[in-house]
Amino acid sequence: MRIARFATPQRQVLFGKVEGEPGAPVDALTVAAIEEHPFGPIRLTGQRWALPDVRLLAPLLPSKIVGVGKNYAGHVSEMGGEAPAAPLLFLKPPTAVIGPNDPIRLPVDTKEVHFEGELAVVVGALGARDVRRERALDTLLGFTVANDVTARDQQRSDGQWTRAKGHDSFCPIGPWIETVLDPADLGIRTELDGQVKQDSRTSLLLHDVATLVSYVSHVMTLLPGDMILTGTPAGVGPLAAGQTVSVTVEGIGTLTNTVRTK
Repeated sequence: MRIARFATPQRQVLFGKVEGEPGAPVDALTVAAIEEHPFGPIRLTGQRWALPDVRLLAPLLPSKIVGVGKNYAGHVSEMGGEAPAAPLLFLKPPTAVIGPNDPIRLPVDTKEVHFEGELAVVVGALGARDVRRERALDTLLGFTVANDVTARDQQRSDGQWTRAKGHDSFCPIGPWIETVLDPADLGIRTELDGQVKQDSRTSLLLHDVATLVSYVSHVMTLLPGDMILTGTPAGVGPLAAGQTVSVTVEGIGTLTNTVRTK
């Protein structure tokens, strides 16, 4: 099931079930409104819209976003240093979240902002704490696409990553959440103005999804809607105003954002 969050022509903000064949063009899809929220039994209200008639928003508003650094060997190599023995965690604030087609805004105090296409994990269980690896996937609502936008010069200068990864608009997610998906071997691709920059598979993650969920849950309680960004493959690079960046994860879809100055 594909779960979206959207604004209707009447400016209502609702969760909905995206209906139509996976991979079908947008104008062939519809969205059916869900009662309340998707963290429980899914009940439809009976209201439906053609997908082009609504505005897709970020599919959720997480209480926290846990990023994982250096989780593909190729990215470790291009950034220098060694792969961490355990997952390397950082946090992005909820205020960094934007949705499909929203602009990534370049801060005035950085000259080197990079894209980082990623698979994102969405928590579904209430109070996921100290989860065993073998049941980690059972705590999930599903998966979405993310772009872990990073001010690389600030990351180098600060010695830690909060400012570099925490700017407003630095966490595009969407276009929706896919609830039925095996994350073991999915293609992940990032294009900048139509040119492929990243092309990899989640089978190359140094720490797989189940390991990440279990590890993070032993550090902090994961609440419904919280997200884990699983890491970016090799090929990261700079963004400039006027460009368009698209991240595609197999089995989910494509997240596209424009880039502009503040």
